[in-house]
Amino acid sequence: VVYERAEKPGGLLRFGIPEFKMEKRVLERRLAQLEAEGVEFRCRTAVGRPDETVPLGAAPDAAVVAAAELVEAYDAVVLAGGATLPRDLPVPGRELDGVHRAMDYLKPANLVQEGLLEATPITAEGKRVVIIGGGDTGADCLGTVHRQGALEVHQLEIMPRPPLEREADNPWPTWPLVLRTSAAHEEGGARRYSVTTTSFVGDADGKVRALRGEEVELTEGPGGRPEFRPVDGSVFELPCELVLLAMGFIGAERDGVVTELGLELDPRGSVAADAQWMTNVDGVFVCGDMTRGQSLIVWAIAEGRSAAASVDRFLMGDSALPAPLSPGRLALR
Repeated sequence: VVYERAEKPGGLLRFGIPEFKMEKRVLERRLAQLEAEGVEFRCRTAVGRPDETVPLGAAPDAAVVAAAELVEAYDAVVLAGGATLPRDLPVPGRELDGVHRAMDYLKPANLVQEGLLEATPITAEGKRVVIIGGGDTGADCLGTVHRQGALEVHQLEIMPRPPLEREADNPWPTWPLVLRTSAAHEEGGARRYSVTTTSFVGDADGKVRALRGEEVELTEGPGGRPEFRPVDGSVFELPCELVLLAMGFIGAERDGVVTELGLELDPRGSVAADAQWMTNVDGVFVCGDMTRGQSLIVWAIAEGRSAAASVDRFLMGDSALPAPLSPGRLALR
């Protein structure tokens, strides 16, 4: 049995990644295969504490099942809830109307695409848009605002512009730290690197009308930690009516299942797992972004398969299932 708090199964693949980037027919084909094999999907069902409000990301009419009840009812429980706690931007003006987290923007857009929502409450049509964050989520926002008819788009990134080719300290087989241009970038929009946002400016109605920022220089701070220092005389202002915060995620949500079961977290804020993908609660396993932190789909798939093998051994004493990964085995950087 798979419990899913959203309207349909698929998680980030369905409601985070836009159709133009990943066609949902691929997802539907695999889900149909799983259902034919006997998997039951219970959607619109969040796992947490029934006395709590329905968590963000859940369907508005979702029921809430106590995590402790699942642990009692099943021989094994696998947590694959992702790293859904977003990194925020606590600067003056953050509360203004028109400043939104990326997933609060992307999910309704995908719900419209799925035919589950008539119109999105957040639209870029006819607006000047600023996207803060230069990663994959930022690119997904970029492609979506293009399709909604944005007037103009700026994408801001605090890190320096990557080189076009590998540098000497970034040899194969480490991940190539080079400039990447996605299809969304080819469609338009201006990218600006080495800048930070200092505040948002609102109008008399409490709506965002501009972003203020400045250029920064990446230097080495105390203890060798990276530090961003403002560049004198580099303050700028960008007019905008919509700001999307796409600065990544900082780990698993703390409310709900993590708190209710008393799950231990690692120093990065992810749910800790032992060598068999088990948490500190006997019979409760974890895999994917929920224990790794935000990462790629292929890593989540590999970890899910590995955790399945551990669950099989836990229940049956042995397993013939493939286990390509062990917890904490990260990609070379």
